[in-house]
Amino acid sequence: MDFHMKEEGVRIDLGYGVLDISSDDEHGYRPFQLMVASIAGCSASVFRKILKKQRTEIADMTITADVKRNPDEANRIERIGLHYVIKGYHLDDEKLYKNLAVARKNCSMVRSVEDSITIEETLESVELSR
Repeated sequence: MDFHMKEEGVRIDLGYGVLDISSDDEHGYRPFQLMVASIAGCSASVFRKILKKQRTEIADMTITADVKRNPDEANRIERIGLHYVIKGYHLDDEKLYKNLAVARKNCSMVRSVEDSITIEETLESVELSR
């Protein structure tokens, strides 16, 4: 990966788009946003693959991230709460939580930060009718 300096941060061309990174959100994505997005995106992607293998019928999944930062320590991320809302058919909360635990163990981004950032995951299911 090659990052290039620009006036207000850095830029990388990833083949499917240019990514601007800056501490000023008027000039690009802020680094903490990318960190949280990487963790949430990886976790959701692995979780979705597991649900698909389990033949769990989901129509939609949204993830809300709640981030706690410490201003006394360079505003470092201390905690990320990921709340999943799963909409689907014949959902079993116990099975969903078990699959979420498996996803956590297989998400490279969560595993990379688990000793320095507390990741808390919760979920709620919404049963849809046909």
